[in-house]
Amino acid sequence: MVELPIIEHPDMRRKRPDWLRVKLPIGESYKKVRTLVDEYKLHTICQSGNCPNMGECWGAGTATFMILGNTCTRACSFGGVKTGRPNEAEEDDPRRVAEAIRLMQVKHAVITSVNRDELKDRGAEIWYQTVRAVKESSPETTIETLIPDVKATWDALERMISAGQEVVSHNMETVKSLYRKVRPQAKYERSLEQIQRTKNYGKRTKSGIMVGLGENPEEVFQIMDDLLAHGCDVLTIGQYLQPTKMHLEVVEFVHPDTFAMYREIGLAKGFDYVESGPLVRSSYHAEKHI
Repeated sequence: MVELPIIEHPDMRRKRPDWLRVKLPIGESYKKVRTLVDEYKLHTICQSGNCPNMGECWGAGTATFMILGNTCTRACSFGGVKTGRPNEAEEDDPRRVAEAIRLMQVKHAVITSVNRDELKDRGAEIWYQTVRAVKESSPETTIETLIPDVKATWDALERMISAGQEVVSHNMETVKSLYRKVRPQAKYERSLEQIQRTKNYGKRTKSGIMVGLGENPEEVFQIMDDLLAHGCDVLTIGQYLQPTKMHLEVVEFVHPDTFAMYREIGLAKGFDYVESGPLVRSSYHAEKHI
């Protein structure tokens, strides 16, 4: 293992530091993506999740598309996506997403969704049809699917990941000790099993965590080991940012030097790729993770 110091910054619990400032979204590429998203009435996690990188990614002509609506059936204490009782599954998602990706000439597309626990198949069929539609209309486009917890509905998982996507991601979100607080309707071991089953299916696997919620470095190292033991190839690590006053407060703004340390240790432990930084989100620079 690479021996690097743990860097402590006592002032990190105060106001948001300079390194978390982002530029406002501008430029012709951003406007083009925004126009297509509005025209095809698409949901994007960029907007629904208040992603700090929306300006950069949309300005580069890329976006992460969200299928199955924008209302999640779970009330996680960290996410910016609204929760409640969703409308019926949007059966037209496959066509609209595929057409938008074709018009945007996306080289690598990321597709994600809210949790739809009320659906018997967890939305697996729409997942499958969306990926197939993109592959048919844009055969050169590679795809990452960032899928939710299927609550051990393993036949649904197989349907979700069997459509031809190159990367399958499922985020652990946080360390084991914080699961009940951060992901009360999820289970740490179940998410690890989902990643292992995805790997066993032959897919390139990926997961992401947030820091700044009260975890310590040893717990971050432990989740790295757990992920590697369950077949995870790529890891992303980013700073948790409180979406609203109703969500969990930030415990610590983690310094960029600590993110750099996590990246070096993750690579030394055996991940193929580690994306680690204050503004990193699971789909940030996703084209590199394939």
